[in-house]
Amino acid sequence: MPDAELVLRSTRVITPDGTRAASVTVAGGTITAVLPYDAPLPGGARLEDLGDDVLLPGLVDTHVHVNDPGRAEWEGFWTATRAAAAGGITTLIDMPLNSLPPTTTVEHLRTKRRVAADKAHVDVGFWGGALPDNVEDLRPLHEAGVFGFKAFLSPSGVDEFPHLDRERLARSLAETASFGGLLIVHAEDPHRLAAAPQHGGPKYADFLASRPRDAEDSAVAHLVEQARRRDARVHVLHLSSSDALPLIAAAKAEGVRVTAETCPHYLTLTAEEVPDGASEFKCCPPIREAANQDLLWQALADGTIDCVVTDHSPSTADLKTDDFSTAWGGISGLQLSLPAVWTEARRRGHGLDDVVRWMSAHTARLAGLDGLKGAIAPGRDADFAVLAPEETFTVDPAALQHRNRVTAYAGRTLYGVVRSTWLRGRRVVGDGEFTEPGGRLLTRPR
Repeated sequence: MPDAELVLRSTRVITPDGTRAASVTVAGGTITAVLPYDAPLPGGARLEDLGDDVLLPGLVDTHVHVNDPGRAEWEGFWTATRAAAAGGITTLIDMPLNSLPPTTTVEHLRTKRRVAADKAHVDVGFWGGALPDNVEDLRPLHEAGVFGFKAFLSPSGVDEFPHLDRERLARSLAETASFGGLLIVHAEDPHRLAAAPQHGGPKYADFLASRPRDAEDSAVAHLVEQARRRDARVHVLHLSSSDALPLIAAAKAEGVRVTAETCPHYLTLTAEEVPDGASEFKCCPPIREAANQDLLWQALADGTIDCVVTDHSPSTADLKTDDFSTAWGGISGLQLSLPAVWTEARRRGHGLDDVVRWMSAHTARLAGLDGLKGAIAPGRDADFAVLAPEETFTVDPAALQHRNRVTAYAGRTLYGVVRSTWLRGRRVVGDGEFTEPGGRLLTRPR
């Protein structure tokens, strides 16, 4: 019998080998064994009998804008990580922009880590940023433990994080390829965006026309070509255009080292249902039409899209004006990502094991954390979410944990109630009650 301080028992445990009744033993914050459901309780171990609630590995969200320090009134490590824990997310990786300073030098990374150190309710890692003038900072940031480098191919929306033109993208890729780093890219072509109609105002149709699919398609094509030329690792962020999917599939088949993600809002919301003036639905790239959404789901099923992440990008409520051209572009989704995706996945015939693959196993692998996170298996961190998948709830913004309770999901009825969330064998939230912050600051495994 393996060592155990804690045993979590459920009739439905999602493991890499499938869903089954099991008892999961934990010691020292690590999973020590996955045993038959009726295995004898190890001496001295405490039993948590979860009944028919599903035990799944804690989710790993690799695309979160915490905005702290500098714009902590938009969000912050305390509130973001509480929202993550409430939604079954046990690991998040913070994006390098919207904080001041951005995470573009080792000193700025140290600042970010100091701010986060005593505020994290879940484990937190950090992306670095690739700017036009910081190529010489990329290797030191890599050695300091960032998980990779975020770059924009079009304006980011904040002046302190300018985008890369084609020449500077090539330089950054050459540098990251030299040490095996990963470049994660907001792929929209600024020239295609500039050529699109820019009407402004409250009509969602006008905003959608201002961010056309071909802007994504062109940028993805160029990124893939540059990755192919340099044998570089690249990741396409928040893909919304289904027209880019054949290009990504072909590049993967050829052996180009490219992966791609999409987001809950692209999978669950459609352009046809966005009310005029409702900028809580604004994000870039935009939420597109239902037919486009169907193709994103097909791409998840066939592996063209690797994973699903929130791109949680909050702001203060006053920045969400009714003019789509000037409102802040970002959707707050940390706490609701699991039930939102599960609601639509079950409707389309997918199982929770698929959701776990997209939102935990594959995101852990993207970040190089798959030896520690992303699965209920011996040797992994004892990070869990306990979910009642058949129960529903109606989204009430007042019940959200993130700082500014603006949500595109307000009033929606979703499947999947998160009963509790566990970090290294310690319950961090259950029945709405939170423990004190106990998350760790993560560095890229070497």
